[in-house]
Order: sequence, then structure tokens, then C-alpha cells
Amino acid sequence: MSKTSIPAPDLSQRPPRSPRVRLGGFPILPRALDKGRAKAAGKAGEYHYNCPLDQSFFDFVQVDGGAVLKEIKKGKGDWEILEWILANAKRKPTPWEIDQWASFVETRTFDTVQSKERILNETKRLNANRSDLLTRFDLLDLDDHVTFGGKA
Repeated sequence: MSKTSIPAPDLSQRPPRSPRVRLGGFPILPRALDKGRAKAAGKAGEYHYNCPLDQSFFDFVQVDGGAVLKEIKKGKGDWEILEWILANAKRKPTPWEIDQWASFVETRTFDTVQSKERILNETKRLNANRSDLLTRFDLLDLDDHVTFGGKA
């Protein structure tokens, strides 16, 4: 067990960190780590580790999500896992590339007919009067908030 291990969150009681939260400049990663820890502890609730959002990070750095989960199960803290990812990833992005990728994923809109239909349906479900949901992260943050009793 690591000296800096982080207890597994119970994702049936609260959401994982926002996809906007960064670790080593990477958005998505802290959320994926929360879901991985919760999965390892049997506390993932409705959340799924290695979902398409998580995979977008794993694909960017070219590391296997299953291998990251093995490191999570060793009880490593966020920084230790980041160091492991950077050491084992096939792709070593520069700080500029990380910043550009982060900007892209943080501002990514719904760019296909199917994804546009999804945001319309989700907006109606959460609060039909909301007109400020523009990005995938906007929708995820609102869904997390509403799922645990917040108002849309």
C-alpha cells in the first residue's frame, strides 16, 4: 500500500471529480481515478471506469486503462499514478500538446447528429429551460449535480 493512497470514493453517495479537474495538466484523469478506485472497492454506483471519456485520455497518452486500474488497485495516490502513466505511456506529450488537448476536450461540443440529440434529450430531462449547456463537460457536471440532489 502506498503512503499517499487515497480512499475509494463511494460513487453511490457522491459523484467523481469533475472532468474539468486536472492532474499533471490533464483533465479527465482525476475523474477516471475516482471511478477506478470506486470500481476496485465495489462502490462505483452508476459510474463506469474506462468509459469513452476515460478512454479519450488513455488514447491520448497511449496507455492501457486496464493497466492503470492495476496501479490504482495497488493503493497509489494520484501523483504516483500520474508518474506511472508518464513513465509507461507510449506517447509522451509535450506541455504544449497537453494544453492543446485539454483545451479541445474541455470545450468539445456535441458535433454529431446523435450527440446533438443526446444533449437535447438530457437537457429536457434535467431542466428544459437551461440554454447554457454547450459542452460535454457542462452536461456531465450538471448530471452529477442533479443525480445527487442538486437543482438544475
